[in-house]
Amino acid sequence: MSSEKPCILVTGGAGYIGSHTVLALLQAGYEVIILDNLVYGHRDLVENVLKVELIEGDTGDRPLLDNLFSTRNIAAVMHFSAYAYVGESVTDPAKYYRNNVVGTLTLLEAMLAASIKKFVFSSTCATYGVPEVVPIPEDHPQNPINPYGATKLMVERILSDFDNAYDLKSVRFRYFNAAGADPQGRLGEDHNPETHLIPLVLQTALGKREFISIFGTDYPTPDGTCIRDYIHVNDLADAHVLGLKYLLDGGDSEVFNLGNGNGFSVKEVIETAKLVTGREISVKECDRRPGDPPSLIGSGDKARKILNWQPQYSSLKDILVHSWQWHQQRHK
Repeated sequence: MSSEKPCILVTGGAGYIGSHTVLALLQAGYEVIILDNLVYGHRDLVENVLKVELIEGDTGDRPLLDNLFSTRNIAAVMHFSAYAYVGESVTDPAKYYRNNVVGTLTLLEAMLAASIKKFVFSSTCATYGVPEVVPIPEDHPQNPINPYGATKLMVERILSDFDNAYDLKSVRFRYFNAAGADPQGRLGEDHNPETHLIPLVLQTALGKREFISIFGTDYPTPDGTCIRDYIHVNDLADAHVLGLKYLLDGGDSEVFNLGNGNGFSVKEVIETAKLVTGREISVKECDRRPGDPPSLIGSGDKARKILNWQPQYSSLKDILVHSWQWHQQRHK
């Protein structure tokens, strides 16, 4: 390989985790092209912050993919283009199987046709379902309890089969709760609708919401609320760059959990947000939601060992400080 850094196609690069990863790739010297249908992605962040080529389109559009791969010198694909609302996946599973599974299959077939065989996949801890042990290791049984998790598991199985049959090498990252924002305030979390706890808490602090709902206060945890593993989005992005380098250097297919290895309860998140924002945050206690495990914590040991991944922002306070900075300027 020449000393010139290769071109990477990032699907979903205008979204939350995708955009932070594009920034990390650019800082590492890679050339990047984004493919995004902009259903949930943000054109303004690509044009004003990332300043890379944006192709508006869908992973299910085979002619577009064939043209893209035949006219560009793309060395690898990072794939973030998935619908990721668990509740919606239950009420409209067809949408999720079509985009998350069929769209990915179309992308992989187009890659093979162009002899591109390096793939970094955004998977999820939702493939595990309700954990039997915590922290969750990579060899934990995968029993997803919703269609979203099932679509991600299906793609993981496709990737295993494609490795065996076609020698397509992949790194699969199973994330826990992505959180935080670019420490310099250039990028952050901006979903519509928003379902993630930290932005909802901060929107409440900003006066955009009357209160934050706590779903269940009777879990078998120290304060009765669910515990989740929050991982800074910049640390996620760094892991993706390391996973890409691992593949480009000839690494075999692998799967890694990306978690902090320690969890924070819903009440801890709210209390820390009060400290960071200096504002009162109204709370409404509600019944449990079906399918919410009491505790989800992932072990990141394997990524640390094999990829030399070293998370920089493991404290909940850091995550909330960066998120608050972003939300204040994004949602004035």
